[in-house]
Amino acid sequence: MRATRLLRWWALGWWRAAHLGLDVVLSVFWWLLLVLLVLGTVLTPVLGVGIPVLLLARLLLSGAAGLERRRLGWVGVDVAPPHRVPRVGAWWRRTLLDPGPWRTVGHLAVVGSAGLVGGAVVLGLAGTGVAAVLAPSLRAGAGTLSWPYGIPGTVTIGDGLLVTSGVVLVLLVPVLAHALTAAERASGPWSLGPVPAQREAQLRARVETLTETRERAVDSVEAERRRIERDLHDGPQQRLVSLAMQLGMAKRALDRSGPDAARPFLDAASTSAGAAIADMRSVARGVHPPVLTDRGLDAALSALAASVPVPVDLGVDLDPADRPTPTAEAIAYFCVSEALTNVAKHAAARGVSVTVRRDVAAGDPVLHVEVSDDGRGGAHVGNGTVAEGRSGLRGMSDRVAAVEGSLRIDSPPGGPTRLDVRIPWTAGGPR
Repeated sequence: MRATRLLRWWALGWWRAAHLGLDVVLSVFWWLLLVLLVLGTVLTPVLGVGIPVLLLARLLLSGAAGLERRRLGWVGVDVAPPHRVPRVGAWWRRTLLDPGPWRTVGHLAVVGSAGLVGGAVVLGLAGTGVAAVLAPSLRAGAGTLSWPYGIPGTVTIGDGLLVTSGVVLVLLVPVLAHALTAAERASGPWSLGPVPAQREAQLRARVETLTETRERAVDSVEAERRRIERDLHDGPQQRLVSLAMQLGMAKRALDRSGPDAARPFLDAASTSAGAAIADMRSVARGVHPPVLTDRGLDAALSALAASVPVPVDLGVDLDPADRPTPTAEAIAYFCVSEALTNVAKHAAARGVSVTVRRDVAAGDPVLHVEVSDDGRGGAHVGNGTVAEGRSGLRGMSDRVAAVEGSLRIDSPPGGPTRLDVRIPWTAGGPR
């Protein structure tokens, strides 16, 4: 296990070596940007001539900060982008006095100095090592090679020692890259991340979001409880009442006239019992179908699609050996079920397409669900007020928001409608 971690650390060093090599190229642009910033500062007292230059430099600094945050992420340093804090005053004051771009200057100076030197060292070391390894096979003749190359009167090095030295130099490149990127990795979070006021604003927004999603989750659970009560009252309960009445009539007919008179009532009671069982299964599937737990989303959504009167083109691209958490699966199933119900009831669509896949393009893996139809469109989440009623889309939005997922609906009047749901792969904790 320790050897595996060491190998991964060494392999990560190559990423950092490539990062330093890119520093050599970018440092030219960063120094030009810093010169532009200094030039704008010097010219500003001259009738404000430098203000346009400063505004241009400020814009370029924002772009440079975004690029550097992304580059640091490639070498294992995640830097959160600064949270925008509302500011008052003239636009030029807000632009010039925003501390974010000016703090970026420090990081660009680190890249242009320490990064430039580190990149030169890494490239020189790697180039020397590769040249030493390839030299015996590229030069003509055999025997020894003078060191430095081709200078008379210097010591000679045998091919074996030369190749060994080259291999050692190449192996040392990722080790040195870890040390030579230390300054950038330390500077990045401080220079490119949020300042204390921005972090406080982020925490405040986070608390407000969590409070809102908690309330919406509670409301969603309560609405689901009322739905289950209504379904049980309108379906299985009425079937069971009818079954009890038919059994009572069968008993009285049996007492008065014998088995032949009781048989029609028993047949009706049997039919009512079967219908009650079917209704109970329907209610249970609406809550959490057993096939979802046993066989996953592919089988559960296939059974769901078969029960919809609209043709469904279903595509599930998930690894059965790597399933999301039960919470994520349940929310995805609920979203597809609610979307298909809405399509069947309101969309007047000729067909609907459902795709489910694992998506890691945005960072952390998410369960990505897309439902699209060619119906009349005009769907919207609404706000769930008493006058408007709690739509199925609103309940769907509440469930997704409760696990910090995202839901987006594109449904212009006249159609088509496209529903995009992204649920954290590990929503609700590990499986």
